[in-house]
Amino acid sequence: MEDNSKIKFHQQLLSINEKLGLEEVEALKFLCSDLISPKNLEDIKSAHKLFQKFMDEDLLNEEDSFLVAELLFLIKHHNLLQKIGYTKEKVMKELSSKRKISSYRVMLYDLSEEITTEDFERIKFIMADHIPKTLMTFLSLLRHMEKQNLLSEKNLEMLVDVCKPLSRNLIKRIDQYKCEREESESLSERPVTGLFSKSQEEKKLSVASAITGTRSVEKEMEEAKFYRMDRSHRGHCIIFNNFEFRTMNPRRGSLKDADELKSVFEWLGFTVTIHHNTEKREMEEILQLCRTSPEHRESDCFVCCVLTHGESGSVFSSDEEKIAIHELTSYFRAHRCPGLANKPKLFFFQACQGSNIQESVLLEEDAKTSPPVLDKTPLRCIPVEADFLLGMATVDGCCAIRHRIKGSWYIQTLCHQLKCMVPRNEDILTILTVVNNDVSQLADTEGKKKQMPQPAFTLRKKVVFPVPLLPPPSEQDPLTE
Repeated sequence: MEDNSKIKFHQQLLSINEKLGLEEVEALKFLCSDLISPKNLEDIKSAHKLFQKFMDEDLLNEEDSFLVAELLFLIKHHNLLQKIGYTKEKVMKELSSKRKISSYRVMLYDLSEEITTEDFERIKFIMADHIPKTLMTFLSLLRHMEKQNLLSEKNLEMLVDVCKPLSRNLIKRIDQYKCEREESESLSERPVTGLFSKSQEEKKLSVASAITGTRSVEKEMEEAKFYRMDRSHRGHCIIFNNFEFRTMNPRRGSLKDADELKSVFEWLGFTVTIHHNTEKREMEEILQLCRTSPEHRESDCFVCCVLTHGESGSVFSSDEEKIAIHELTSYFRAHRCPGLANKPKLFFFQACQGSNIQESVLLEEDAKTSPPVLDKTPLRCIPVEADFLLGMATVDGCCAIRHRIKGSWYIQTLCHQLKCMVPRNEDILTILTVVNNDVSQLADTEGKKKQMPQPAFTLRKKVVFPVPLLPPPSEQDPLTE
């Protein structure tokens, strides 16, 4: 049985080998050159020989094929993952715990993917005195620079000089890696009481001071005030739009909210995904998958919008299962989602947090069809750790109003003010304060129904979105009753 398993595994690897050309093999060799000596990789010209080298080095076997899956994922051959029992989503889920390829190596490979043929010719001209004319690819140039000690994890100066005339995005990618490395080193070198002598602690403090001293005063001040918003990806925005239920009233007008949120956050640079009418199990799977996304490491921010029925401290899935708000936010705490550590995580909830109120024409509440029986469910709570914002459509115990055609008071006002105030470089809390004021002044046709939103947060800095190059999405008709 064991022999059969090995034979099947080798057949799977051969089938992958047949789909990979010499260029892909060179990319794989480059990515794994921190695991295997480049000298031992020189003569390898096919993927199956590279896989054999992995097995010789105990990096690959039929019980653990993650290294191959990670490499295929990095070179974006997602269609081949199924041959070894993986999917893109499964790799993303396991990447944080099983990663073998260094962030330095991934950064260099990412640069190579952005370098055009014309860029490469310009680089060769710039570096004519340092490299042989026989180099044919940017990856081979990087390997040569490493051999000549012109490039390493902590020696990126020449690489920056070479890339600077080509593209700001290349420099941003290098700067991002440098910042991540500094953060990682800072954490790993942080003294633990009782483990280091005074002289060791003083030495580390001296080194830290030297590093800090190299930064300009202006940059220090900016970093102290604002979250970074200059990475390669603004971030993911996921929208749960539950508007059909088994026994609860349908949430007419919610599609208007979801579409408006998608339009605005795409304008702000986010990758937006809408999930309509998700059951509790599906919501948990989506959150789990998003939590483990490696793309968070290259992102500035994360946004989650939940449009559904609710009650105090909780929201409802489309199968009418109650989900505590603190459970939704817990997926993205720093220890569970390290890629979003020290980055703002923004949650917006369009859902009632209390009892029903009497309906009037075209107005509904995002609550259950009957007044909820209050149990010991804790009031909605902000996570105790830093960098979270919860934007609630209403204060606890009250309903949130939604127009059946124009959408909800809160979401439509939020989107309107984002479009108006982001171009003025206003921060998110200032924007939400204006949203509070605007929504509090709305009323139904009889002037009886009112609503007061409420943000809660543990943000440590200001969240200011960069002003998009394009004009804001077109405005819908004013939300008046």
